[in-house]
Amino acid sequence: MSKIWQHPFVNIFKHYRIEEWKKSSKEGEVMSVMDKTLKCTVYRITGSIPAGNYIQLPQTSTQSLGLTGRYLYLLFRPAGGKYFVVHLDVVTDDDLVVRISFSNLFKEFKSSSTWLQLPFVCNAGKDSIDHYTAPADKQVRHGPAPNSTKWTVLVLDFQYILSMYLNRKYAYLKNIRLCANLAVKNMFTSDMQYEPGITLKKAKDAGLLAHGVAPIPRDMMFHVPKGQNWYDLYDYIRFPVSASKVPFDSIQVAASTRIASSPQKQPPPLGTLSPQRVEPKQVHVDKKTDERVTQMDNLTKPKKEWKRRPKVTARLPTVNLSSKDPSVHVGEQGEVHVFAKDQDNVTLHRHDAASGLSTSTKVVSSSSPVSKQFNKSLKPDPILALRRIVGFGGYSTTEAIWSKDGTHIIYPCHAVVVSMDASNGVQRFFIGHTDKISSLSLNGNGHLLASGQTGRLSVVRVWNFHSGKCLAMFKTHVHSLFALSFSVSGSTLCGVGKDGHGKNMIVVWNTSKVKRSGDVEVLAKAHTDVDIVRVRIAPFDDMRLATCGRDNVRLWRVRNGQLRSAPVSLGDYNVAEFTDICFETTHHPSRDPADRLILACTRSGHIFEIDHARVSVAHVRRLLPVVKSKEDKSTFRSGSGIPLNCMYVNDTFCATGSDDGMLRLWPLDFSSVYLEAEHEGPVTAVSISSNGLRILAGTATGNIGVLDVSTRSYTTLMRSHTDQVLSFAFDPLRRNIATVSHDHTIRVWDVQTLQQLYDFSTPQECPCAIKYHPSLQCFACGFDSGCVRVFNIASTSLVAEYREHRGKVTGLVYSPNAMYLYSCCCMGSIALYDASHEGYQVMRLLGNAVAKGNHYGPDMLSVSEDSKYVAYVGPSEFTVTVADGKSLDEMLRIDITSMGPDIDQAIIDTAVCVHFSPLKACQLLVVTSTNRLLRLDSRSGRLMNEISHIHRSGCSSIDVISNCRHLATAGDKVIKIWDYHMRLDINFQVFIGHSEDIKKLMFSPDALSLISVGEAIFVWDFFGNGREASPKEGRTPTKNLLPQSFDAGSISFQSPVRRSLNLGNSLLPRKGAPKPTAPDKLDDFSAIHMIENTEESDTGQSVEVLFGADLESRTEEEFSTTENENLIPETLGPSSRVKQHRRISKHPTTTEDEDDSVPVRLESKEKKKMKNNVVKDARPRPDVTVMKMEKLPSAHRHFIRRENDSVLAQRRYIAPPNQAGLKLKSVIGYNGNGRGNMVWQADTGLFAYTSGCVVILEDLNTGSQRHLIGHVSEISTLALQNDSQLLASASGASGLTSSQICLWDVQGAVCKKVLSYHEYDIVCLAFSRDDRFLLSVGDYRERAIVIWNMMDYSVITASKTALPVHAVQWDPYATNEFATVGEKSTMLFWLLDETQERYNLNVHEATIPEELLTSRQKVHSDVSLTSLHYGGDSVLFVGTSTGVLSAWDTRHNTCFMHWEAETSEIGVLVCRFGSSRLITGGCSRNLRLWSVYGVGELRLDANNFPNQPPGRGLVMEDEMPLDGAIVSASFDDTMDIGVVGTDSGTLWYINWVERSCVRLVSTHSQKVTDIAFGCQDLFATSSQDGSIRVWSMSEMEQTIQFQIQDQSCNCITFNDQPCESTQKATLPKLMAGYSDGTLRVFDLAKVELVLKMHPHAVAVTAIAMSADGHVILSGGQDGLIAVSSPATGMTVRVINDHKGAPITDIKVNIKKDADDIGFRTPLLWMAASADRRVSVWTADWSSDKCEMVDWLSFPAPAFAPDGTIINKGETNEYDLLPPSLVQFSSVDPDTVIYTGYGMQKQIQFYSLNQKKAARSTTITHWPTSMDVSPAGHVIATGSTERLVKLMDYHEGSFQDFIGHNDAVQLVAFTPSGKLLFSIAFNEIFVWEVKV
Repeated sequence: MSKIWQHPFVNIFKHYRIEEWKKSSKEGEVMSVMDKTLKCTVYRITGSIPAGNYIQLPQTSTQSLGLTGRYLYLLFRPAGGKYFVVHLDVVTDDDLVVRISFSNLFKEFKSSSTWLQLPFVCNAGKDSIDHYTAPADKQVRHGPAPNSTKWTVLVLDFQYILSMYLNRKYAYLKNIRLCANLAVKNMFTSDMQYEPGITLKKAKDAGLLAHGVAPIPRDMMFHVPKGQNWYDLYDYIRFPVSASKVPFDSIQVAASTRIASSPQKQPPPLGTLSPQRVEPKQVHVDKKTDERVTQMDNLTKPKKEWKRRPKVTARLPTVNLSSKDPSVHVGEQGEVHVFAKDQDNVTLHRHDAASGLSTSTKVVSSSSPVSKQFNKSLKPDPILALRRIVGFGGYSTTEAIWSKDGTHIIYPCHAVVVSMDASNGVQRFFIGHTDKISSLSLNGNGHLLASGQTGRLSVVRVWNFHSGKCLAMFKTHVHSLFALSFSVSGSTLCGVGKDGHGKNMIVVWNTSKVKRSGDVEVLAKAHTDVDIVRVRIAPFDDMRLATCGRDNVRLWRVRNGQLRSAPVSLGDYNVAEFTDICFETTHHPSRDPADRLILACTRSGHIFEIDHARVSVAHVRRLLPVVKSKEDKSTFRSGSGIPLNCMYVNDTFCATGSDDGMLRLWPLDFSSVYLEAEHEGPVTAVSISSNGLRILAGTATGNIGVLDVSTRSYTTLMRSHTDQVLSFAFDPLRRNIATVSHDHTIRVWDVQTLQQLYDFSTPQECPCAIKYHPSLQCFACGFDSGCVRVFNIASTSLVAEYREHRGKVTGLVYSPNAMYLYSCCCMGSIALYDASHEGYQVMRLLGNAVAKGNHYGPDMLSVSEDSKYVAYVGPSEFTVTVADGKSLDEMLRIDITSMGPDIDQAIIDTAVCVHFSPLKACQLLVVTSTNRLLRLDSRSGRLMNEISHIHRSGCSSIDVISNCRHLATAGDKVIKIWDYHMRLDINFQVFIGHSEDIKKLMFSPDALSLISVGEAIFVWDFFGNGREASPKEGRTPTKNLLPQSFDAGSISFQSPVRRSLNLGNSLLPRKGAPKPTAPDKLDDFSAIHMIENTEESDTGQSVEVLFGADLESRTEEEFSTTENENLIPETLGPSSRVKQHRRISKHPTTTEDEDDSVPVRLESKEKKKMKNNVVKDARPRPDVTVMKMEKLPSAHRHFIRRENDSVLAQRRYIAPPNQAGLKLKSVIGYNGNGRGNMVWQADTGLFAYTSGCVVILEDLNTGSQRHLIGHVSEISTLALQNDSQLLASASGASGLTSSQICLWDVQGAVCKKVLSYHEYDIVCLAFSRDDRFLLSVGDYRERAIVIWNMMDYSVITASKTALPVHAVQWDPYATNEFATVGEKSTMLFWLLDETQERYNLNVHEATIPEELLTSRQKVHSDVSLTSLHYGGDSVLFVGTSTGVLSAWDTRHNTCFMHWEAETSEIGVLVCRFGSSRLITGGCSRNLRLWSVYGVGELRLDANNFPNQPPGRGLVMEDEMPLDGAIVSASFDDTMDIGVVGTDSGTLWYINWVERSCVRLVSTHSQKVTDIAFGCQDLFATSSQDGSIRVWSMSEMEQTIQFQIQDQSCNCITFNDQPCESTQKATLPKLMAGYSDGTLRVFDLAKVELVLKMHPHAVAVTAIAMSADGHVILSGGQDGLIAVSSPATGMTVRVINDHKGAPITDIKVNIKKDADDIGFRTPLLWMAASADRRVSVWTADWSSDKCEMVDWLSFPAPAFAPDGTIINKGETNEYDLLPPSLVQFSSVDPDTVIYTGYGMQKQIQFYSLNQKKAARSTTITHWPTSMDVSPAGHVIATGSTERLVKLMDYHEGSFQDFIGHNDAVQLVAFTPSGKLLFSIAFNEIFVWEVKV
């Protein structure tokens, strides 16, 4: 609401009445004067001290302006010769106050987390002395403003400033302070961008208004005399400027307006937009699906258009410079560009003789007045996601705790809090601290987590542990915070740190409001001289706490705002170093809560038991080592006891950790050690899980482990370095990394699990550089002593050692061909080693070759991908040398100082590091000391590009991904990912997490991860190659830990399973010597020559023919890595012969990296003859080599998932089955959108079908159901093994979950295995005849054919087709053969070859007869083969999209006959072995039975008599019409009976003998809108398809259906007359509301429409019958409530109290004359509208009385849950909000239950008697529907997150239930309360209520 009144702008001075100085304040010399230039009054602020002379808005700094406008317009003029300062305080969305200050006093840009200081550069006036005396090459004037400074309009974009510099989101402007010396006219805020010098008409013509750009309004306008130009008189400054370099370092007039040589100042480009992040593009659901797919593909990757023949223009237009012809454009330097076509562009090339640089500028035709108004940013956003951190501690290793449920371990890693799942190692991160974290604490229920950071800016953050959201951040009033403790209730937090004098200070905060408002208050604080190391708040009293330290234990208490302590009398033990303290957890009910013991441990091994009530020591025990010499005398100070570091106490045990590395578990009497575990270092942290079965241990060596008490087993969860990590290297083959650290260790880690594999210790020397051998299992390591050693990892032995260097090794690298090793040191020497032999002989050593200095390590050297060149900084820091890789002979020397920046600098630029880009770019990257990145030609050294300010304080590491698309840099403790080609407006993204300098970063060889090292090892998921985020919870895809080879030239996204099953790159040892291969002899290369001879192909381009399995890893991304490459789709070429899947290259000597391959299709000899006979093929086949199948297939048979925006909730609370309140009893409906998603076995009686993401196993005899739940997206198809033991179901990827193929045990109804490979949906599944293999087919976007081994569930082979596949079937009469049919008449016969060492797929594409392609006057390219089924006698039947059925000879793969079997597409074919019948079905809605007896014999007739009419000898025996297109069918062996499914959601039982069809299952085809329950065991549902279906409650079957065409039935209700048992049973009447505003009354007894009324002009949204049955209450979309009489059909009353907002709910209280409500009422009813208003009414309809008794309004934010601003008054805006729902309570007559959109997710209980909300219950998701059980004990809700939630009415506890595939829009209890119905789209679930 606060934003509405601020539109379009806010005049700040006028709004706050600055002339009255009541809402604002002034200080010092502030006066109002008349300005002669502006002809108006302005305020002049002067004074020698800016801080003492100012105007402040609002009056005090504690108040807030609350202005939400994105732009601030400041109309001011700096005073000549003086300085001024402006302070602006803005607030971010997380309530952080940031000060933005700009002044001409600042000389450079400075920033912190809460302050930005921007220099303001004052511009000299035109034709002034200052203007002409300014240096020509340096227009920037820092310092006092010139006397000729003009009035200025300064526009500040707060949204972009905060996003750019602080990575935060702008919320509102808090206050403003204008300090001397300046004159100000006014200030404005607005969300619009206003431009001076343009008119409204000009803005409309240019299309600027649609993009938020408008002419400057009158209130902001400066006076412009007649004939003058606005820009000649005034300055217009926009900050940031879209054309400036990033980051923006000063506020000044744009450079284009400050060129002294220009004769006239040019205004900025018309309507130039401020920089802004690109919002995600919307894909409209009303468009065709192929358009949506194209839009999504355009968003994710750049595409290059196919080169076409250039269009030649016959004539050029006449050039007339004065005309306004859009084809003529005058450039900035006076050149003229003539556009032959309006849409053409001209590229202008210029050469700068001074710099030697060439620039290319694209000149756009002036026919489009607006150019480049939308900023393109790097996608996807974010492109990185932190996945894993290897590290523990940072400040100390004493903090490691269990979560409350005992599943996660919480510990700090420097500035990040990590929560790690102890079962699988998955980590969550709490990021926000800026310094090392020193302490952690959880509250009693585990919901709140507190973390404190050390340092001078010590802060504490309080987090919601489950969501990871920071609830509060506050300063601690101390520095060096080192201890925290949360109370059990979470309302009190205690911290200990140091004050300014170095004394200990203890502070207690009140955190009771942190969940609601984030407020934290200081309860008490105290200074103390005693030493404190630990603090604990008492579990029984939040105001009591205990501390321990050296020689003291103290008990503290907060009372009356003061914190007082009492020391515990230690008696004789007054000298002890206490290390930890714990409260006793056991408590006897008969004792006082405070009467319990406190346990404290010491370094000497003593355990003190302290009586809390008496503040004295009750008992002292000493823990001694097991092995003890007799001579030792045990004294208190002898130190022979166990040195204890930490302890943890629960009800049964006490766990201790000690310096001897032992974790010990003791009974509470410490009589003996129950269990112990030895560690490598001192145990510094212990914690016991809540169930007491697992003990967590953290050590000083950075290890974290868990001891399982029940199994007595120990598991090390993580090892880590104990000091800074200096460098790392990837093993390119074994998926390992090796790291070196300041802790003098070299460690080898597994990349997938990040478990430590090897550890090499070097106590005398510190390793500083490391590099893996490209092919062997060894690595080279450089040390600070100058030594270089080569280690063999497998044998952990030293291979070679050299001491050629005298200083620290700063560079170490292998050549990619593994021939050479290079090293250099900080003293300037470089060495070349022969790495091809084990001896590593030194080939050459050069002194003073590289630059000297330690700061160049560890990446001083870089080698090109072809191993030809090595680059380094040297011989001095001003030069970069490129040397020969074989001899180190200097090839090129580049002077960096000659490439300095344009502006003058006091220092000379130097090179910092070098890096070769991938070979395809041929570039050398150089990072300089002025934070510039230079891109140089690696062969000539020519400067190609320059990026300034890549980091603020320096770049420490750089890496380029292998496909040359992205660049990663490290600096300023952040990581930046850049677009390598810098073609975007915002070319980078910034990622935080490190708290120290990043030493090195590198992309993984598979380009799916990025690793950065510094204080720890950070592993990031990289999504720049199209990879999607991996799931953090739920079922995770299986990952193969075997290494895989890496092709640097082709990076493509594959699922984790596909990557692990990359058979083409297997690293398993070969069983024999490799044999030389040669291309097979091809029949015909005419297609290749044809492509080469066309004008559209390059003459020098090599051609490659692709077959089979090599297509597995080839995707579209492979062909679009650079700007010059064309996008070539994958192709599976047809051939007249069977070809093995392999790649055949025309030029075998050309490597794949150097070859831009073009896949082509081979043609048979017959096709070649046809081409020779005719000039042009009369039947041209589509050339799939230049076509990318992204459009939706034309075939109805191909599965297309229904649009679904809902996502299953990641956080859900599911109870165990024995405690669940609901049990799924029945699912009503069949998914007609599936294909082949029903199976029926006549022999076993197995009947399975799908509904949404559930598989239903139904017993047709009893009607009972079993449900297979495991999928998270819509199930597309089913397949049953031939032995009927295993059922396979498939679903596509959804959100974070990849595609799933679930294998179900039919007998046990359990999932045996989940397979995942495909990236999108799965359209076909088929088991082989021996059930050894399962075949799965991907949809049109993937086109992958995958064969699974059912013995070990692995992928044995996979391939890709050029066109989508619609159907597949294994040949039941041949071994390992199957056939597929697909788009564009594709018919493929496949053979799975098992004769080789690995499985191979052979394929043959059959020739399609001309008659199949041209039948029914259709173009051949539109004909698709849609179905197939094998018959007997080597016959294969194939159906087409035109209704033609063909028969094929599988021995020769040829078609021998065809006939027109249907009028439209054939989607289903059924044939059985030994049967002479064939069943066809499809889009014609007819099921036909054909007699195909003797079809096999017709093959002879087809050869001997080719002119016979088609279909001769075939007879259609029977035909049966159904209610929709047939999508699935199953029949018995005799083909007499079967089950058929249609796309209308109906399953039919078919009996050909009796010629009958019986409906088995039915459902709505569109979204279900309402459900109602009536008497006589009936309930009804309505749908958007206009249908009303009446069901039997006992049978769960449809009994009656009413259909209204072209209308949507939105709501229904029964007449609620009670059914008396004594009366004769009569069926109730049914009332329904429709989208056209009508009400219809149906008589179920007569099964007819008896009454139609039209009380509304808009759609009816809610309906209810009065309790007495006299009237119908109906609510409309416009908020009007109509009261209609069903007897007369007239509208007797219209209630308009809710007008303007749709009515969402109407409820009638069935209880009459309730006295305990507070007023007597005959009938009570209420209505709720979308604007969160509820009206409660009392009515006596027999007396025509209706009065409002209460009106409820519930507040809500002014934006939707997704952040969209709500425009008040527009009814469509309410669709973005959760609905307002109301219910009468069944147990509390005076209570109304409400839920809807509000400030919090909650259900409120409003008391009509008390006129207030009695209580509220918090929920986790916004409800979309709600119902209260008739018994009143539970409430059911549905949500858009697919959850059904059952909540206890009184306590508020709840359970979640899953199973739906869409948002749950309806939940309803039956009148008995025993069943609960939940509906999502058209899925109807029936739950049995167990509570």
